[in-house]
Amino acid sequence: MPKQREPGQSWPQWGLVALAVALALPGIYLRLSGTSLGTVPDTALHGLAIVAAAFLLSWAAEAAQVDVSQGLALALIAFIAVLPEYAVDVTFAWKAGRDPQFAPYAVANMTGANRVLVGLAWPLIFGLFWLKARRPVLTLERGHAIEIFALALATVYSFTMLLRREIGLLDTAVLAVLFIAYVTLIARAPTESPHLVGPSRALGTLPRPKRYAGIAGLFLFAAIAIFAVAEPFAGGLITTGTALGIDQFLLVQVVAPIASEAPEFLIAGLLAVRGRAGAGLGALISSKVNQWTLLIGALPVAYALAGGHIRPLPLDARQMEELFLTAAQSAFAVALLARLNLTWWGATTLFGLFAVQFAIPTVTVRLAIAWLYVALAVLVLAIRRTSLRDLTRTVRECAAAYATSRQQE
Repeated sequence: MPKQREPGQSWPQWGLVALAVALALPGIYLRLSGTSLGTVPDTALHGLAIVAAAFLLSWAAEAAQVDVSQGLALALIAFIAVLPEYAVDVTFAWKAGRDPQFAPYAVANMTGANRVLVGLAWPLIFGLFWLKARRPVLTLERGHAIEIFALALATVYSFTMLLRREIGLLDTAVLAVLFIAYVTLIARAPTESPHLVGPSRALGTLPRPKRYAGIAGLFLFAAIAIFAVAEPFAGGLITTGTALGIDQFLLVQVVAPIASEAPEFLIAGLLAVRGRAGAGLGALISSKVNQWTLLIGALPVAYALAGGHIRPLPLDARQMEELFLTAAQSAFAVALLARLNLTWWGATTLFGLFAVQFAIPTVTVRLAIAWLYVALAVLVLAIRRTSLRDLTRTVRECAAAYATSRQQE
């Protein structure tokens, strides 16, 4: 457990918690009261509530590291931190079950969230690492081989959805099993003393009963905020795009994921600034596994429940392009990380290709970059011929070590 602070030292951190709560309240009030300030202000306040709730969730999840293993804590942080993303994306899938015109937005939000994470957040962490350490290679701990291996399996499976042109309940089952297996394995990792900062430290240093109550309270309030504003925020993005003359697809695909995942980016960035870039990148890799398994799997469930049927979520031409581009980016990311490190040229390439597809969002550019991702993944794996085999061996060794550690406890 982190060292206890003297009374009064954590008041600034509790002030940040109070500020986050205060920022979430206007959006909640608008939804519960039925009040409207106009399309754009309403959407902004609902989005602010989601960002505030995401911070509260992240702080609570970080504090939970005091009581669970580091690997499970990272997975928990990754899962909880992207709950706002789940709420927005599942809302679009739910709407699509009743009105097919919303189906493209569900896939747009999911693929956008994944690409923003890999193409923007990962290079950001590497950039902070380079500024602090001035080294061209960011090395990950061996335990992160489990996340990378799970991501590799999920990425290979994602290409089958392209072949079928749909995302169905079978995909939900397969991806859920993969995620459960991943969490089960990392949950066996030994418990380590967490490095908490800010509000999460103030919460984590409380006596156990108060800590449990504080974590539960933040989770509950954040959940209320997210579920209160997710639907109006999702719908507001579309109407805001129309009102401002901005592409609605772009707002849903880029703006919404950045807003909902901003706290996660900040937490990982703070870890990098404090000399723990490997842990920061590891948390973001865990988030990628989360989004590339459970987030995808949640879409057909919401779609089927809302529509009162068990039909899969169909993919049109634009959605196929987006899914192919995202799967290809994931394949390249796995190839880069298979040796448990991220080099300066790998991080630069991830960011550069993401920037191009964002700046020139045309079909030709998207498809060209997707095939370039695939070609680069094949090239990297050909140069590093034993990387996947070594990765698999490391996963087996970590699993065996975790099992032995559990038996000795």
